[in-house]
Amino acid sequence: MNILVTGGAGFIGANLVPQLVAAGHAVRVLDSEVMGKRAHLGDFAGEFLHGDIRDEAMLGQALDGIEAVIHLAADTRVVESIADPALNFDVNVVGSFRLLEAMRARGITRLINASTGGAIIGEAEPPVHEEMVPRPVSPYGATKLAVEGLCAAYAGSYGFTTISLRFANVYGPRSFHKGSVVAAFFKRILAGETLVVYGDGEHTRDFVYVEDLCDGIVRALGCEASGVYQLGSGVPLSVNGLIAAMREVVAPRTFAVDYRPARAGEIVRTWCAIDHARRHLGFDPATPLEQGLAATWQWFLDSHR
Repeated sequence: MNILVTGGAGFIGANLVPQLVAAGHAVRVLDSEVMGKRAHLGDFAGEFLHGDIRDEAMLGQALDGIEAVIHLAADTRVVESIADPALNFDVNVVGSFRLLEAMRARGITRLINASTGGAIIGEAEPPVHEEMVPRPVSPYGATKLAVEGLCAAYAGSYGFTTISLRFANVYGPRSFHKGSVVAAFFKRILAGETLVVYGDGEHTRDFVYVEDLCDGIVRALGCEASGVYQLGSGVPLSVNGLIAAMREVVAPRTFAVDYRPARAGEIVRTWCAIDHARRHLGFDPATPLEQGLAATWQWFLDSHR
């Protein structure tokens, strides 16, 4: 297919685009380069457009000749969404609405939407799954829920096929610019700095290796029904457990940890059930944590050199 990847120069996009190209798809990337950079795509030979999903003229250019859209572009920062909810709403909700409208005007009806699990569900007894009632506790979670709603509405009203993929905590190579926990910790370890943990470190997350996640995205392209799917490892891990695994991976380097008060708007315990994605998408995350962390650390070392 001819595929547009919005936000395709970011962490996930930089890992996904080569997989799409290897699978035989023709790929065009649209990215504002606020977080991602064209350089992150390396030797990508497809078309790259520098632009914002809120720019209707740019969307028209980006969608020309396109058959399907993988929508990764978003303001994904939870804490920053609390400080500036208007920006988060404008990028995530207004931008996604304009994308959907531009697609509708051109008869493009296939959309894979990057969503989130824990931030949408809020505080709930894990594992979280697709049938849970959403109760977001941050503006970011609320905006991603709103975009899921728009996708469902366009599927119901205009014949779109829209699949929203709720990502767990994604880690892996090409994440040097990310503020997510694995990338942030590895950057601090490289710099010889103390790791900062907000809370006691016993809060749990679901960490999924980026190649496994990208495989799930590619599989979603072959799904003919609209819906919502959780993509994660299906395994809970505390931040302290992650730190212990990192100590093994970076040895003989050592590092200290500074525990600080927990921050508002962040979930304490969350991980996801992935049965629905296994059954309908054939999603099967196969990378053990130790292997994924080792590959990520090696990439950080190589990039640092």
